[in-house]
Amino acid sequence: MPLTTMLLRQHGLAVTAQRLAVLRAVSDRPHSTADDIDKAVRAGIGAISRQAVYDALSVLTDKGLLRRIQPARSPARYENRVGDNHHHLICRTCGRMVDVDCAVGVTPCLTAADDSGYEIDEAEVIYWGRCPECVAATSASSGNGKRTGSVRHEPGDTALDPEQTGSREHSAI
Repeated sequence: MPLTTMLLRQHGLAVTAQRLAVLRAVSDRPHSTADDIDKAVRAGIGAISRQAVYDALSVLTDKGLLRRIQPARSPARYENRVGDNHHHLICRTCGRMVDVDCAVGVTPCLTAADDSGYEIDEAEVIYWGRCPECVAATSASSGNGKRTGSVRHEPGDTALDPEQTGSREHSAI
């Protein structure tokens, strides 16, 4: 029995072509948006409604088979790396997102300086910067390998701005 079939059954879910296709799409393209996953599922199994994909994402996230990530100024993204407390690094230029393990220890970020009485069980940390390819492209375009000016990123000027993702979203997968 395939692993995805076993996972669905272990979590009390019916095994459907839609759920299997969504799990496969997320596994093949971690950090994809629901629209990206919808396109991949349609390419894989043909006719499926957008709502069926959204419903599968919701159920699979609720059951802990997928993780939903919502970076600032970005549509939700999904991954199948669950069960650990890893973080993410996002390129401000191209929107590429990669996983980052906790820096020290098992879950040091779960120890807040002041927990206000909360029982903390999860932390979301997102690092922002530029990926090596975008740094190299900036260096190459400046001609001397050094940045000649500073750039201040304001809301709305990143690749993850929902109004700008249409032209660059393919590179964020």
